[in-house]
Amino acid sequence: MGILAGKAVVVTGAGRGLGRASALHAAACGAAVVVNDIDGQPAEEVVSLIEDSGGRAVTSVGSVADPGQADAAVQRCLAEFGRIDGLVNNAGVRYQALVWEDMPERMRELIEVNVLGSLYCGSAAARAMREQGTGSIVNMASLAMIGQRTAATYSASKGAMSSMTVAWAGELAEHGVRVNALFPLAHTRMALADTRSPAPPEETPERIAPIVTYLLSDLSTAVTGQLIRFTANKVHIVRQTSAKEPVLRNDGWEVHDIAEAFDNHLIDALEPPPSQRWTR
Repeated sequence: MGILAGKAVVVTGAGRGLGRASALHAAACGAAVVVNDIDGQPAEEVVSLIEDSGGRAVTSVGSVADPGQADAAVQRCLAEFGRIDGLVNNAGVRYQALVWEDMPERMRELIEVNVLGSLYCGSAAARAMREQGTGSIVNMASLAMIGQRTAATYSASKGAMSSMTVAWAGELAEHGVRVNALFPLAHTRMALADTRSPAPPEETPERIAPIVTYLLSDLSTAVTGQLIRFTANKVHIVRQTSAKEPVLRNDGWEVHDIAEAFDNHLIDALEPPPSQRWTR
C-alpha cells in the first residue's frame, strides 16, 4: 500500500505544473484527490490519468480567489471521500513588472489568488481538520519572499504565504494539524514568467512532487511550521525572521545616536552588505 493510502487531499491549481505533478504523485501513493483548477479541461485530464491508473479523483472547478469556490473544494473532498487529510495550496499567478509600471488590476488579481485564495482554502480545510484532529497543509511559497526585482507584488504574496504558514502551524499544533511551506524550483509555466532567472528545463515539477507527498504523509509528523527549500538536487530549511546581532541599547535615542549606531555598529549587519549593493 502507498504511504498516502486512506488519505484524501485537495490540490489547488492542479491542472498544470506543480499542482498537476503533486496530484498525480499523491494519487500514485494511495491518496484520493480533489483536483482543483480554474480551468476545467486540464483538471478533468488529471482526474482521468488518476482513474486510469486505478486511483480515485474528482474535480472542483473554480477560482480559489472566490471564497465560495475555495470552500467548495474542501466540501467536495468531504462529500466524496468522507474526510480531508491534506491541502496543497498551489494555485497562483505571477508576472514581472517594474514597480513604477505595475498596474493596480494586476496587483489585485495576483494578491486575490496567491494570498486570499490560500487563506480561504486554508481556513476551510483547517475547520475540518481541527474536528478530525489530524491533517497537513502544504503552502507553495517562494524564495522571492525576500524581495525580487521586477516582481514586487509576487514577492509580497509569497512573504504572506510564509507568514500564514508559521501562524497556522502555531494555531493548529494542539489540534494535530501540521502546516509547512515549500520553496520549490521547477520549470513551469509560472516559472517562465520570471524573465530574470527562470528554472532550467531539468528542474521538472515531477522532481518536486515527492516532497509534497512526504509533507502530506505521516512520515513528516515531527515537521511543522517550517519553510523548506527544495530543488531537483537540494533540500534545506530556510531561516525564519529573527533579531540579528548586535542588538544595541540606549535609554534615550537621539538622531545622532542612531546615526552613530548604523555607521559604526550595524553597518556589517545590513542585508545585503554594502559590498553587494544593488546596481543597475
